[in-house]
Amino acid sequence: MLKSLHHIAIICSDYEASKAFYTEVLGLSILAETFREARNSYKLDLALNGTYLIELFSFPNPPARPSRPEACGLRHLAFAVSDLEAMIAHLNEKGVTTEAIRTDDLTGKRFTFFADPDGLPLELYEI
Repeated sequence: MLKSLHHIAIICSDYEASKAFYTEVLGLSILAETFREARNSYKLDLALNGTYLIELFSFPNPPARPSRPEACGLRHLAFAVSDLEAMIAHLNEKGVTTEAIRTDDLTGKRFTFFADPDGLPLELYEI
């Protein structure tokens, strides 16, 4: 039986830009960084608040994945925040554009979207 989500794997087109985005902008910490010579690929293990969360991969010339219009498959990743405005201000200071704040009709909670360097949709959801 499932116990929890173990990790999320993301393939990026520009390893250094994505590494900086996930560590310096979003504040995830590096657990391990491995260069896999046979694949000419990096694997970066990232944690959020000490919990292993994301594997960031680089591969030579990965194909683009359509996200708009919304394509079938994984829609977005959502991060919980306690202060939505503060996180939006932090992202904006780092040059990251965020959408207007919306309210979830079902829960009454506020949220917004932004994108990683490859256009992967990411969400901030206020808890």
